[in-house]
Amino acid sequence: MAAVRLTGLGDEEYLWEPVPGCWSIRRRGEAATPRAYGPGEWVLDKGAPDIPASEYAEVARQAAGGMTVARIAEDWSVGVERVEEVLAHTGEPEPDAPPVTTIAWRLGHLHSCFAGQWEWTFGERRREPGLLVDFTPSADLALERFWALIDRWRESVGALTEEQLDTVGLSQYPHSNDADYPFAAVLTGSCLEFIHHMAEIGVLRDLWRARFGAPAS
Repeated sequence: MAAVRLTGLGDEEYLWEPVPGCWSIRRRGEAATPRAYGPGEWVLDKGAPDIPASEYAEVARQAAGGMTVARIAEDWSVGVERVEEVLAHTGEPEPDAPPVTTIAWRLGHLHSCFAGQWEWTFGERRREPGLLVDFTPSADLALERFWALIDRWRESVGALTEEQLDTVGLSQYPHSNDADYPFAAVLTGSCLEFIHHMAEIGVLRDLWRARFGAPAS
């Protein structure tokens, strides 16, 4: 379904910034964010580490599930004090407005996540996830590389036994708490990540068509 939805994606639409201040892929040295990453000429925007108000409930869930404050802080790349502040909050804060992102960013983010999870589950478990994907301004090339990775991911997952799916720590992906869960739970999270980012890409495609007077498909 996602492959069909992305049919016909061109470079201009792929890089379209619907509002000022979007996160996207940019040439190294032109990134709009402090932690943009990638191994090549083009990097993916990434902001400073923090826990936005929209994620307070997730932090509370992690704590309720038995994660220590130190482990939660490591997971979010913030200090222990920041986690304690979040856990001590009793009000209902207005969620921070997340950045608007381009199709290039959404696709690049997905590519990076799945590349990292494959490396740290089925690969050598040694390469830095942020250096695994060579981001590109070409929509065709990005999609070709992305679907090749997803095919490899599906093949590897499909070969797992039920015992392996139940194995805690089968995934050692370093920028997550994957190692604390059975792989079936990690896989569920990966599927949800894929679904929600592809849905957002679909909305951006509809907005692009509406902006330029073409009917949405």
